[in-house]
Amino acid sequence: MRVITNRRLIDFSAPYPDAGGPLQAWRKAMESHVFSGFAALRRQFGSVDRVGDLYVFNIGGNKYRLIAFLHSAHQMAYIKHVLTHTEYDKGDWKK
Repeated sequence: MRVITNRRLIDFSAPYPDAGGPLQAWRKAMESHVFSGFAALRRQFGSVDRVGDLYVFNIGGNKYRLIAFLHSAHQMAYIKHVLTHTEYDKGDWKK
């Protein structure tokens, strides 16, 4: 699956340096697999949740949340948000 775009991960890591390693590990895991659906995604990322059309990944021991839109047919992952757990809990990303 191709991740669009790594720049969001790098930009988020600037103020949160401890997120850099886990975010890049997530990207590498996404890019090294083909996911046929949610079950396949859940096998790779046990804590992934689906919220409407978006997928929410726990990153860095649940300190951060990555929210992405996945297009399975084209094997594309569009990163919508990378948030701290506190930012995620506010729910502004749902708007």
